[in-house]
Amino acid sequence: MKSLILIIISCALINNVVLNQFLGICSFLGVSNQLKASASLGGAVIFVITIASAVASLLYDFVLAPLGMDFMKTIIFILVIAALVQIVEMFLKKTSPGVYTALGIYLPLITTNCAVLGVALTNVQDGYNFVQCVLSGFGTALGYTLAIVLLASIRTRVHEEDLPAPLRGAPIVLIAAALMSIAFMGFSNLSL
Repeated sequence: MKSLILIIISCALINNVVLNQFLGICSFLGVSNQLKASASLGGAVIFVITIASAVASLLYDFVLAPLGMDFMKTIIFILVIAALVQIVEMFLKKTSPGVYTALGIYLPLITTNCAVLGVALTNVQDGYNFVQCVLSGFGTALGYTLAIVLLASIRTRVHEEDLPAPLRGAPIVLIAAALMSIAFMGFSNLSL
């Protein structure tokens, strides 16, 4: 049980997909200007990464590896992720059109978000079993959501401040993201 909790904490804080591995930066910087959109995207990413990790694990363990087709894992995982994103997109469009509109182009971009594919490939590479894959996916998605919501909160506060012209916009966002990354490095010495 301790090792399973360690996987979640490690993926969310220590090896944060955005702030440590620098995957998923496009949506991290693009959507984080609104707190509600960031939280909604985080929820969608939690669903997609967790389910994609589970499905990718099953496909790899029971289809690709036994048939000696593990070289196809990247293509198969991309197809699984694309299907899951389509399901999330249809669900949000039907149930929450405001959130769907706020996410805009970034919702379909989850399909090409390297964080989603990176988790599925890393899980297989690390030899995780099904439960470990699901928890790793969930922990990674939690870490992504935490990072994007924190950045959205910072951007909301910074937007209200009177900054010098050269720092307005992208420069201050990148500085904030860099400082967040440095702060998350403090978790690297975390031991359970």
